[in-house]
Amino acid sequence: MIIIGIAGGSGSGKTTVVKKIIKKFPKGSVAIVSQDAYYKDTGHFTPDDIKRHNFDHPDAIEFDLLVKHLDELKSNKPIEMPHYDYVTTSRQKETTTIHPQKVIIVEGILIFTQPELLKRMDIKVFVDAEADDRVMRIMRRDTQERGRTFPEAMEHYEKKVKLMHAQFIEPSKRFADIIIPEGGQNQVAIDILGQYVQSCL
Repeated sequence: MIIIGIAGGSGSGKTTVVKKIIKKFPKGSVAIVSQDAYYKDTGHFTPDDIKRHNFDHPDAIEFDLLVKHLDELKSNKPIEMPHYDYVTTSRQKETTTIHPQKVIIVEGILIFTQPELLKRMDIKVFVDAEADDRVMRIMRRDTQERGRTFPEAMEHYEKKVKLMHAQFIEPSKRFADIIIPEGGQNQVAIDILGQYVQSCL
């Protein structure tokens, strides 16, 4: 089993990279574990609490559970990955069963900020992208998928996303074994990564 960590700023193209990597392996041989599934439940928060809460800070994620689940997968045990609803900011009762596979991909903006996660990754990949490209993707995602108005999305970016990127995400790039510029558009880097993983297997 190989555990690949894929990090990068919000809107950098991580999801596109993950999808392209999956296509390089037989169906059912790759499992995806998303950091975003492990957001702490804030469904009981008031609207004012939600406005103050920083969802882009490492403290917003239940990393202990994520580490525990990776250890269980490594021990060939299935896990029940949580479901998180961005609109209600709550963890759902439903879970997704993830079975151990030859390749486990852990994906998320903050995963390289956690020493215990870094220890468990065989390959660490940072997906890089220009700031203006990331901002456009973030605005589109927040307004179309996460229930924010455009002014709310802009305020969230300026007061939370941008600051947390500078404080936590950008510095975590130094832990990467591979940096993929231009996000999911860099097919050459994705091909090289896929070949490397296949050679390890």
